[in-house]
Amino acid sequence: MAPKFDVYAHVTDTIIAEIEAGTPPWRKPWTGSASGIALPTRHNGEEYRGINILMLWVMAAKHGYVSSRWMTYKQAQELGGQVRKGETSSTVVKYGTFTRENELGIEEELPYARAYRVFNADQIDGLPDGFNATVNRPRDLGTQGDPALDTWFAALGVPIDTTDKPEAYYRPSTDRIHMPPIATFESAARYFEVLAHEQAHATKAQRRLDRQHTGTSQERYAKEEIVAELASVMVTCRLGIQPAFDQSAAYLDHWIDLLRQDNRAIIRAASMAQAACDWMFEKAGDAPAHEIE
Repeated sequence: MAPKFDVYAHVTDTIIAEIEAGTPPWRKPWTGSASGIALPTRHNGEEYRGINILMLWVMAAKHGYVSSRWMTYKQAQELGGQVRKGETSSTVVKYGTFTRENELGIEEELPYARAYRVFNADQIDGLPDGFNATVNRPRDLGTQGDPALDTWFAALGVPIDTTDKPEAYYRPSTDRIHMPPIATFESAARYFEVLAHEQAHATKAQRRLDRQHTGTSQERYAKEEIVAELASVMVTCRLGIQPAFDQSAAYLDHWIDLLRQDNRAIIRAASMAQAACDWMFEKAGDAPAHEIE
């Protein structure tokens, strides 16, 4: 009998492999395309959420897919398309709950995770116009600031102090963020990505999402850094900013050690990161599309 497919182990192993390779796809443009990173969407245009964003980014980068659309074999056929012979599907995860009677005769709701397979539109022939279109190239922010993005981040309500001190951090005791001057950054894109990371930390405050982590102080720190990193990428991507961080050795160590200890940690982190991203966009709204000189 074939061993049972472990959804959590599959997700964790996939993410660890990308980190150890040194080129996780949420840190660079898509391989083999002229486009930038984009949020993956279902066949109907609905955006994927949480861990499925990371999983589909990994597969798109690995195979050079340009389209952001993904669908099941059946959905492709319903749209008049046909998956090309020899194409390999990608795994996404569906979450839900089911009701079961426990040993005391009391009904309880339990969570479940089920894997299913999807194909990228680039693997499918005969789809309607628009499904195979390239995603838009993210804006190149250069070295100048962006008033619209400054306004968006200010709308989150977390005070930002700027001094010449070359450090970026969120201080829970004062509920304030410190940032170096934007002129000291390699690009505006990098500045706003760092700012998004610190704003993600601020969402853990009790009066916002009241995010809590378990474990030792070091483990709690590692878990929070993972959440802030993922949320930063989700936020900047949605704002149209190309993620541009260099990988930090400290982050990599935290990621790999934590994931190996608990193969559900990355899924919990992605869920918390999605909640942080959602909170920020609910608070500040969508940033207006505009050109940057």
